[in-house]
Amino acid sequence: MTDTETTRTIVGILGNIISFFLFLSPVPTFATIIKDKAVHNFKPHPYVATVLNCMMWSFYGLPFVKPDSILVLTINAIGLAMEIVYVIIFFTYSPNKLRIKITVALLCEIGFMAAVVLITMLCFHTTGKRSMFVGILCIIFNIIMYASPLAVMKMVIKSKSVKYMPFTLSLANFLNGCIWVVYAFLKFDINIFLPNCLGTMSGLVQLILYACYYKTTRWDEEDEEPKDPEVEMTGRP
Repeated sequence: MTDTETTRTIVGILGNIISFFLFLSPVPTFATIIKDKAVHNFKPHPYVATVLNCMMWSFYGLPFVKPDSILVLTINAIGLAMEIVYVIIFFTYSPNKLRIKITVALLCEIGFMAAVVLITMLCFHTTGKRSMFVGILCIIFNIIMYASPLAVMKMVIKSKSVKYMPFTLSLANFLNGCIWVVYAFLKFDINIFLPNCLGTMSGLVQLILYACYYKTTRWDEEDEEPKDPEVEMTGRP
């Protein structure tokens, strides 16, 4: 039992390190945004979705919700702070229409999180019930976070270009999913295991797309106005 706990702690620490680099992986993207003072075709979805995801998992990792989950709490609290910085940068260089959408999404997330905290503390009085309730919500929003790059993947397939799907983010997603699957398996936690299995598959699909379309990507080509209404709505003005 002690060996399992020790192994789980080591894997959890490795998971924290990999997750930290996952949270750092968008830095080149935001360096480009700051340099060009424009968001181009980069999407805000992954960053806005990850804000809620980190809030949920930080709450899940608190001792009065899920005991012995301090490593879940630490990395998600750090990630939350970093994602907020990313969203602020994205907001700063976005057109007004996109700013409104980002603001509405964040306000909805804050309101939802406040409701989750109140319901958890007022309606559930044991850590078992609290962790089950919050865990189910975490699974749902973790899946949303991992599904958020779907719009980008659609654009990659259509344009045969990976210019706006950062390789570092895709690789970090894959590795992050793998390590947390192992962590969850050692002391089986379905709430961590299930979404990270999906995250591993999502990251793998992104890496496959990157390998398929890397050679057809025109890195120096100027941006063109997207003809797809969905891409236009979620990307540039």
